Amino acid sequence: MSRARSHLRSALFLAAISPLSATTRFGARRGLSAWPAPQEPGMEYQDAVRTLNTLQTNASYLEKVKRQRGDPQTQLEAMELFLERSGLQVEDLNQLNIIHVTGTKGKGSTCAFTERILRSYGLKTGFFSSPHLVQVRERIRINGQPISPELFTKHFWRLYQRLEETKDGSSCASMPAYFRFLTLMAFHVFLQEKVDLAVVEVGIGGAYDCTNIIRKPVVCGVSSLGIDHTSLLGDTVEKIAWQKGGIFKRGVPAFTVLQPDGPLAVLRDRAQQISCPLYLCPPLEALEEGGPPLTLGLEGEHQRSNAALALQLARCWLQQKDHQGIGELKASRPSLQWQLPLAPIFQPTSHMQHGLRDTEWPGRTQVLRRGPLTWYLDGAHTVSSMQACVRWFRQELHGREKPDGGPEVRVLLFNSTGDRDPAALMKLLQPCKFHYAVFCPNLTEMSPTGNEDQQNFMVTLDQVLLRCLTHQQHWSLLDEGQASLNLWNTPSTEPGAPTSLLLAPRLPHPLSTSSLVFSCISHALQWISQGRDPVFQPPSPPRGLLAHPVAGHGASMLREAAAIHVLVTGSLHLVGGVLKLLEPSLSQ
Repeated sequence: MSRARSHLRSALFLAAISPLSATTRFGARRGLSAWPAPQEPGMEYQDAVRTLNTLQTNASYLEKVKRQRGDPQTQLEAMELFLERSGLQVEDLNQLNIIHVTGTKGKGSTCAFTERILRSYGLKTGFFSSPHLVQVRERIRINGQPISPELFTKHFWRLYQRLEETKDGSSCASMPAYFRFLTLMAFHVFLQEKVDLAVVEVGIGGAYDCTNIIRKPVVCGVSSLGIDHTSLLGDTVEKIAWQKGGIFKRGVPAFTVLQPDGPLAVLRDRAQQISCPLYLCPPLEALEEGGPPLTLGLEGEHQRSNAALALQLARCWLQQKDHQGIGELKASRPSLQWQLPLAPIFQPTSHMQHGLRDTEWPGRTQVLRRGPLTWYLDGAHTVSSMQACVRWFRQELHGREKPDGGPEVRVLLFNSTGDRDPAALMKLLQPCKFHYAVFCPNLTEMSPTGNEDQQNFMVTLDQVLLRCLTHQQHWSLLDEGQASLNLWNTPSTEPGAPTSLLLAPRLPHPLSTSSLVFSCISHALQWISQGRDPVFQPPSPPRGLLAHPVAGHGASMLREAAAIHVLVTGSLHLVGGVLKLLEPSLSQ
């Protein structure tokens, strides 16, 4: 066994790995395949999830998608075939009143706001979103709640067996991949549950996304755009905007929020080519003028843009359905500056106000206050969303009450996946002045037992551990660069903050952040919480968990701290794993 392989194996048991030097010693190695052994389908929820996981796409399939991204028709034709084999025709989807929403930042929050507003009118709603945080059934919701394990199991096996029975060997893929299968299942659930409307969040793409099989949505929305999934969508925000605008349909109204010049122009041109009326949402301030300030259930200034888009989508649907009480229109002017007509400015109704206030969307600007620990959870994974996350986190810290009788400690828990640039994301986190940076893969526990909802067969254990070590190296280099810049300067403090939040002289390097790598989320949380979280009380840590000097020194600091502020970010899957452990009720 090579030295590199030996080090990786020891990482399964040793939680902390020293910074900088470790990453450079490891070569990329494949192995530790996570594919399950074939088994006969059962009728239990976890049996359904295990079978669903066998449909996760592989690298060769993703490469094929990349090659076909300029030909969305190929993607949609394959989806239409799967839909037909499942027992539905594309025309059957026209029975659903679908609100179709895409974007790279905030589309999930926009969907959550929209669904909650319309549910406040007494409508029966469906909601399809991606990804899930704790359980896969979160992706398909009825009236805001994930479908029950029983309902998920029933619909899963019904669809799976129907697709198995219609295999003919002629198609390149006899079974749809993971996301395609869940999309098909969502359509079946919504039709059989007879929802009044369904809010559908687009997956990664737009033009070639499997949800784009929807031909007659009632309204479309595009949230904020930025750089994300470049290998699939393109390497510029203009190319990404072209893909996202692919959900526009002839004659179907669409709304978007203020974008940089290039993406907005691309969306406008796409809408004109398709003969789709596209409107620019006015800021939330315009709708609040003359009325009470709107309270949002989701924290963060960036959520106001998502709420403004949600209000327009909800009002458009209500208007088309001749629903009473859709908000009194105010006088407005066309948006000549952006060469797009301005969406209606109106007074939000009480139903709309209550919907915005009561919106819940776990893992997005979510705060859990537990004893001395405060957990800040946000699945930011793009540059623009990370900028918004940092603003939100610093504002939360600025508005907190200062503890008595001890220091405060700031901890970052981070991971990043896919083709994203982790160094760019971590650079944005530097101003938060963390005392400890902790990195771990999106694995809740080292054992897969009971974690079927969060299994990922797209990567090996070696790969995810190597990525975490690379993250640690990036952070250390960024931290050293920041320390050298500040070496001869007086450290600046945030407005309203105490003179210094650094734990000097106890920290060995006051101008740098100690960093650690853990082999799973559970081990990372055990070290961060030090048994002080009243809910998260795991069994004794494995032998050697605190063997590293940095981990041992940090443990004493965390036990003595009057307040511990933990920001969990970089990946929604990481946030989901943390929530699974911090909020056990979500797994019920």
